[in-house]
Amino acid sequence: MDLLDRIKAKAKTHNKRIVLPEALEERTLKAADELLSEEIVQIILLGNPDSIRKEAEKHGLSNISKATIIDPLQHDKKSTYIDLMVEIRSHKGLNREEAEKLIEDPLYLATLMIKNGDADGEVAGAMNATGDVLRPAFQYVKTLPGISVVSGAFIMIFKDRDFGEDGIIVFADCAVHPNPTESELAEIAVATANTTRAIAGFEPRVAMLSFSTMGSARHEMVDKVINATRLAKEMAPDLKIDGEMQADAAIIEAIGRKKAPDSEIAGKANVLVFPSLDVGNIAYKLVQRLANAEAIGPILQGMAAPINDLSRGCSVSDIVNLVAITANQAAGLKGINK
Repeated sequence: MDLLDRIKAKAKTHNKRIVLPEALEERTLKAADELLSEEIVQIILLGNPDSIRKEAEKHGLSNISKATIIDPLQHDKKSTYIDLMVEIRSHKGLNREEAEKLIEDPLYLATLMIKNGDADGEVAGAMNATGDVLRPAFQYVKTLPGISVVSGAFIMIFKDRDFGEDGIIVFADCAVHPNPTESELAEIAVATANTTRAIAGFEPRVAMLSFSTMGSARHEMVDKVINATRLAKEMAPDLKIDGEMQADAAIIEAIGRKKAPDSEIAGKANVLVFPSLDVGNIAYKLVQRLANAEAIGPILQGMAAPINDLSRGCSVSDIVNLVAITANQAAGLKGINK
């Protein structure tokens, strides 16, 4: 069973409620039908019920009848969500009249459902820009306690199974935060470790990457990684993490033994945390193309509940996979949010 099959199988055991606010988007509706057919998650679709049913009938999607369908314009909890919006955002000047309009936007409704405990996660972006998907999330769901930054992880699957964890390495941040401070970099490391446990299903061994290994170079950029490593260890004392470390020292055992002989991570890392977004984004794209590695993501992390953003060029299978990942994130976050 490959990783994606394991992710789907694990999602089935959690039976999470995932809301899809782009219910009339063809790929989203087809993905919902497949997810319901395989009983991977419970699906909540937002949109006009008659229009959704007609679209499902048009494409021969017989499982959509198993979904919960909510009309953003009228539903039993509309007033409850409006009250919650005003409570959370009144200090920012939001009044009830504005909230009454916003709650009819499926992207806002999805977020308020999660905030109110009526859904466990959200997947959107097949027809909406990233900013539109994430804006309500930042305003209402916000970040985890002790985490101030949202980041994006990629699960990289290599043909050479000697790397990482049987050929799997998690990369971060490759998608969101351009130039994290040392405290933000520490938060990204801890969040990525949590993502690794929840999604990839193995215990993380985190390498904090730099152009220096254990003092081989001196520079303020190296200092940032050194300090971030120390802060991450303070945040999560049980986490296996080390740095600063060059990439080859992190993933190749012979080089790790030579450059960092006292490190339990060197040469054995299965999570790589990059010092900035430009490094992380370039690295994952080069590895994906030159090593022909499969890249699963970005998986957004650091939010108090999982809200994941699709590429507008996504496929039906991309949506299915990301929904399964989101369900596993929701299960993994349950203990953290207690």
